[in-house]
Amino acid sequence: MCKGLSSLPSSCLEKAKGMRVKLSHLADKQEWTHHKHRVHEDRTLQDLESLLNSKIGQKAFLWFLQSEFSEENLQFWLACEEYRVTPPWQQGAKAQSMYCQYINPGSPQEVNLDAETREALLRVMEEPAGDTFHEAQQHVYHLMAKDSYPRFLRSPHCLEALRVP
Repeated sequence: MCKGLSSLPSSCLEKAKGMRVKLSHLADKQEWTHHKHRVHEDRTLQDLESLLNSKIGQKAFLWFLQSEFSEENLQFWLACEEYRVTPPWQQGAKAQSMYCQYINPGSPQEVNLDAETREALLRVMEEPAGDTFHEAQQHVYHLMAKDSYPRFLRSPHCLEALRVP
């Protein structure tokens, strides 16, 4: 032991050892929390997908989004899922309807898209295909995964989705 430390009372040495142990646990905990956060982000994307594949989950998530006045995100995502299986001869009319309802600035249920995604979508609206809304749908999905879904998990609406009928 160092000469300086040997002159300290043993109670101080014990407290210092305890502090060192606590600080090392804190450092480990911070590293674990950072790792856990990355894993949580990956799981959130996966868990949102599971929720959206469940009718009960969709309903609970929609109720939650309605309480936050952002249900247009889920409604747009669901409309995109429906659009993907729309017969080609109906895609033009359905694409126009979706554009007017969700994409057009100032539309009643406008979703939050960046300008680049919105412009890319506008360019393909002349000849819509099965994947016309794919990029916009992915953008909205990630917005829900990063923003709304974590709040949903902390809400009472989440418990509704977990209840067994």
